[in-house]
Amino acid sequence: MRISLTDTAKTQLSTLMDRQGRDDLALRVYVSPGGCSGFSYGMALEDQAGDDDYVLSYDRVKVVVDPFSAQYLEGAEIDYAEALMGGGFKVLNPQAATSCACGSSFKTASDAGQAKPCS
Repeated sequence: MRISLTDTAKTQLSTLMDRQGRDDLALRVYVSPGGCSGFSYGMALEDQAGDDDYVLSYDRVKVVVDPFSAQYLEGAEIDYAEALMGGGFKVLNPQAATSCACGSSFKTASDAGQAKPCS
């Protein structure tokens, strides 16, 4: 399993962990069926990985990915970008053949998933 984090993403994750006062947290990155293009990205902070999860370490930051999501996230890069209405993490995925204007939904060339309207 290969996912990369930009230096900006690592810094933001470290800052989030410091604010929480916990160094045991990891960023869970996942893919779920849905969204207007077929699949949607999701992220959450967790303190425990599942038995079959991939656990990737980057300095003091960890990323956790379940096996289903791993097949769609292989080779992806996680970045953090500032925006006018606040910043956020984003996934730059080489497997995404198309994506939605909302930026959190995508479709691969081999598997479209089940599309749903953007909300």
